[in-house]
Amino acid sequence: MDRWSTEFGAKGGLFRRLRDGCAAEWEAYTWHPFVRALSDGTLPLAAFRRYLVQDYLFLLHFARAEALAVVKAESVEAMREKAAAVGAILDETRMHLLYCADWGLPESGVRAEPESAETVGYTRYVMDRGLSGDILDLEVALAPCAVGYGEVALRILADDRRMARGNPYESWIAMYAGDEYQRLARGAAARIDALGRSHGGEARFALLAPVFAEAARLEARFWQQGLDAAR
Repeated sequence: MDRWSTEFGAKGGLFRRLRDGCAAEWEAYTWHPFVRALSDGTLPLAAFRRYLVQDYLFLLHFARAEALAVVKAESVEAMREKAAAVGAILDETRMHLLYCADWGLPESGVRAEPESAETVGYTRYVMDRGLSGDILDLEVALAPCAVGYGEVALRILADDRRMARGNPYESWIAMYAGDEYQRLARGAAARIDALGRSHGGEARFALLAPVFAEAARLEARFWQQGLDAAR
């Protein structure tokens, strides 16, 4: 058991079981060389810019996945929650474009950029799981993104090699390490635990675990595309 395995989700809950079941893939994602370079401030600017553009395109599909979650939701309360999440993500896309502009990426250029193979592969995988399965299938495919970024931020804060002063990526780190995002990440893990109890997660674990692991692998590839752009 690693030191981060108890940060999100309940002991014995589905989220921790899924995370622990793909420990190698999860480590490769949450402590990817891209993440380590964010932490120590050495990430090439070209790598970060590539990531920012594709992350905007990813967010559009994340909003679509949350809209699908409204359709798949198990209760009217969950429908309201997911409908609010769609609005929040769409609001985030506006903020993301402003953030891109701060890094020399004008809105027109960001919106005109084609999706990379990594973005297509990840987002369509999530949608496929949601369309072919139920709400638990969809949420399991989404969880590595929502919860993983929370863990990434905590790992950076605890990193002995972190550049705490003068790090050009401190604003990104602070956003995901902040209370608002950490609450979101913990809520996403708790939702997986709750859906595991209500939707037969224990009996379905052998089918859910590969979905979670694949989403973690796709997250790692999403980081990697940034590094590849800087070569």
